Amino acid sequence: MMYKGIIFIGITLGVLSAIIFYNMYECDEAKNKNFRSVSLHSTDKEIDLDLKMIERRTTIAGIGDILIHDRVYELAQTASGYDFTPMLQKVKPMLQAPDLLIANQETILGGEEIGISSYPSFNSPQQVGDAIVEAGIDLVSTANNHSLDKNEKGLLASLSYMDKIGLSHTGTSRSQAESEKVTTLESNGIRFAFLSYTYGTNGIPIPDGKEFLVNLINRKQMKKDIQKAKQSADVIIMSVHWGNEYERFPTVEQKELGSYLIESGADLIFGHHPHVLQPMEWHTTEDGRKGLIVYSLGNFLSGQIDDYKDLGGMTAVDVKMTMQDGSKKISLMNPQFYPTYVSKEPSQMYHVVPLLEAGQFGLRNYKAVYKEMMAHMMSSLQ
Repeated sequence: MMYKGIIFIGITLGVLSAIIFYNMYECDEAKNKNFRSVSLHSTDKEIDLDLKMIERRTTIAGIGDILIHDRVYELAQTASGYDFTPMLQKVKPMLQAPDLLIANQETILGGEEIGISSYPSFNSPQQVGDAIVEAGIDLVSTANNHSLDKNEKGLLASLSYMDKIGLSHTGTSRSQAESEKVTTLESNGIRFAFLSYTYGTNGIPIPDGKEFLVNLINRKQMKKDIQKAKQSADVIIMSVHWGNEYERFPTVEQKELGSYLIESGADLIFGHHPHVLQPMEWHTTEDGRKGLIVYSLGNFLSGQIDDYKDLGGMTAVDVKMTMQDGSKKISLMNPQFYPTYVSKEPSQMYHVVPLLEAGQFGLRNYKAVYKEMMAHMMSSLQ
């Protein structure tokens, strides 16, 4: 009898335990229904929140003039043609670090059929294009004062070769339809539009009825182009050929136009033409948006030396796009400058090298020059 009582008590305790466990489970489930689950999925470039917010990041960079003088292409000549790739090998790791990289292709790539030539009417070997693509350049600006150095024929040959090697371009066009098409590239889910303009073409007239060949600086048209580009892109990048040659600081006209373009909707401006470095600075618009203006990136690869003409560099900027509840915000952050130096030492071959390594290439006071260039480019950001 006692044995049966013990069994009964055991069964009763088991049932009570099951009831208590079930009630606890139901209670936890009820509590969970009152909270919204948030999961965080992070990669290097994107943060995705279940609360309908997406954050994407990428890095875009710009370098200065690819200006191929005769003394440069003569040293690049080989038994079978030209090879410019060794000239960029020392900076190739730097060039391949950003997600997108744009350069100013100052000289056309018309090739040998038209006749290779130097200053004042440039036409470069098409292998220049092969070298810059191999080094990591994604897109070139082609609107500059040398765009028509070999007239329409040279411009068309240059664009055709760029298309052949997969090098995107902006600033010159073969037709009205092409000129109206916005050049865009996407990086990590952020779409960039690229626009390019020049102050002129060294007095060479643009043929009547073919104004589409070269984009000229015109405030009204540039604002219109920015507004159109915003319909297909998240970020607007502009390359502007402006300013005075060999002047290390921007003119009043550069500052006024730069401010106007940022106010009109541009996010980042890369300036060219002075052939020397000019500072970069933020411009805050009336509605609180921040845009970055790099007044001049100087020469990147050229035959010019001394008086700061052999100093260039790469400006890189982090871009963040935040989307939530149907709204989108673009933020530019952390601008950096990586100075470079062009040297023929010690091999009698032109090389673009990081400025901090220029001591090995004949620049004895490279540390002082590095300090000067960093202050020159970055101090206006404070």
